[in-house]
Formats: sequence, structure tokens, C-alpha cells
Amino acid sequence: MALRELKLGNESGPAVDTGASDQGAKAASESKQRVSNFINLGYFTLFLFMASMSSRIKLVSNSIPERFNVGAYDRPFSGVGIEFDPLGVKPGRSGITLHETGYLPANSRWNFPAVFSPFWRLYHNSARGHCMLFGEQMVELLPGQMAIIPPHSFFHCLGNNPVPAFWIAFSFSRKLAPAQSIPVLLPQRDTEVCLIRDLQELILANPNWEPSDAIFRNSLALLQVVLSRPELHWQPPVPEHFARICQFIETSLASKLLTPMLARKAGLSVAGFNRGFRRYFGTTPATFITEMRVREAARLLLGTEETIDAIAEQTGFPDRAYFSRVFKQMTDEAPATFRRRHQ
Repeated sequence: MALRELKLGNESGPAVDTGASDQGAKAASESKQRVSNFINLGYFTLFLFMASMSSRIKLVSNSIPERFNVGAYDRPFSGVGIEFDPLGVKPGRSGITLHETGYLPANSRWNFPAVFSPFWRLYHNSARGHCMLFGEQMVELLPGQMAIIPPHSFFHCLGNNPVPAFWIAFSFSRKLAPAQSIPVLLPQRDTEVCLIRDLQELILANPNWEPSDAIFRNSLALLQVVLSRPELHWQPPVPEHFARICQFIETSLASKLLTPMLARKAGLSVAGFNRGFRRYFGTTPATFITEMRVREAARLLLGTEETIDAIAEQTGFPDRAYFSRVFKQMTDEAPATFRRRHQ
């Protein structure tokens, strides 16, 4: 199926050397199980059938020639939006990194099964006709409403009607509280209506699809307004010592990342480090490290010509066989198959 862009989520686990034993595989299995808990098998069968019609659905808007909507899965670029920063670009003081802003006056099909991506989404449709399926909950995108979807949310997109569709893909440094319902459905306020209308006009007046300063600044203004809404409930900010550890992990994936070493860097006991990591990141250090390694491996598989052996070494796996086993556990595809299907 198209998408296992997947299980490349940011999380963590009982600090371990995920490049050395079956604990990394166990962490991968734990991560995959968390995702699979969201799948409703009855509805999912429908999407498997749709996906079987094409290994990767490619759609063309009637009003936008020669631009193919490939769906934003592991990367935030749909092929039919105004592209800004890729994943991995550090945010400024706002905590926001803008990836893509898009508007299609007649997005005639919106069938994308098994979406599970490492970035946020904002959707607004000004006419009825498109839905999202979250587990057993079918959510229609209604006029006068915005849908906010945080990263690592498993859902399916469904819709064939030609609907005016606006969206933003972005990253944000804060995380929603666990009790927050997903997706977050917000009635539009006047400021948001005006900003979206202005962005739609700017996009339509941009025939070369160039990222402009006006689109960039208006998109950030809209996100600032939306993310300050009182309906959104946030986890406490990540303390500086945990933020430093996350940055260290991201830049040291090829190294052995043992929990005692990470705890010492954070100035905590192993037990206190594990407790705090789970509190702020919702998972264990081991799972977090494994998912970061697999996500980086997926990026290298799609964006470089490096061999699979070289990618395994660069991302901290002891050998290709172990890397392939963990990668398949988290994405349902072997590395070679993933590269062939999604590159």
C-alpha cells in the first residue's frame, strides 16, 4: 500500500543501544502496534481495495495542468502546492517551520489511504465533499471550519467531488496534550477567513508556483492565529536539557546511543531520565531512537543513491540484515521495496 511513510514517528524508549540487539526490533514493534491500534479493519478494507487499484494514487486537478497530486506522506510536498522548507529545518522563535501552502479551486479527487506523516496539517474546504477517517470516526471537511491534524496521526482521505481545497503543511515545536481529540475541528473566525481568502488569491495569482514572501508571511500569520486558539491544549514545553538530548540524538544516529550515557548528558539518573522522556515525548528513548533512525534511513533511501549497506551504517544499524528487519517492522516494506515504490 502506498504510504508507509510512516511509522517514522518521533518517540523514545528505555534507553538502550538500539543498534546492537533485538531491543531495537522490539521498540519498532511497539511503535507499529501503537499505530495499528487506530485502524478499523472494516473501513480499512475499503481503502485497501482503493489502494490496490494503484500502488500510488496520482491525481490531477482539473484547473491546474501538469501538476500531479502525489499526496504528502513521508514528505510534506504534495506536488500541487507552494513549497517552502523541507522537513528538518529548525524553526525560528515562533516554533513553526512552514513546509507547503496550497489551494486547488477544484480538487476533484482526494483518495489517499493510510496517511501517517511526521508533520502537522491544516485543512479548509469551502464546499462539502471530502472526508477523513480516523479509526471508526468519519470526519467531513465542512465549510466554515478548519481541521488541525498533528504529526503521527493515522487517517485516510476520501473524496471525489471537485471541492475548493486549502491546506498548509508545517512543523511545530510543541505537542498537543494527550487528552486533545484528533482531528481538532475549529470554527473559522473573521481573521482566519480573511487570511485564507488572501492566501487563496495569492496562490491563484502565482502562475509559476514560486514561493513568495507574501504567501510565506500570510501563512505564518494564519498559523500563529490558529495555534493560539484556546480550544488547543498543549503539553508543557520540553525542558532545555531534554531538548538538547533530542538534538544530540538527531545528530548522532550513527553512534551507539545508550540510555546511561544519555541520562548523564541530561544530568539525571537513568530512572529519572526514562520517566521524564516518556512524560515529554510520550514514549521511551529506545523507541524514539529507533524511529529517528528509520525515518532518516527512509530519507536517504528516497533522496540519495547510497547503497542499503551504507545507509544502515550511517543510521546506526550494525548490519544490513538487522536494518532491513527493523525497517520492515516499522514500515511494512523492506528498504529495497520502499525505495523502488516511493522514489
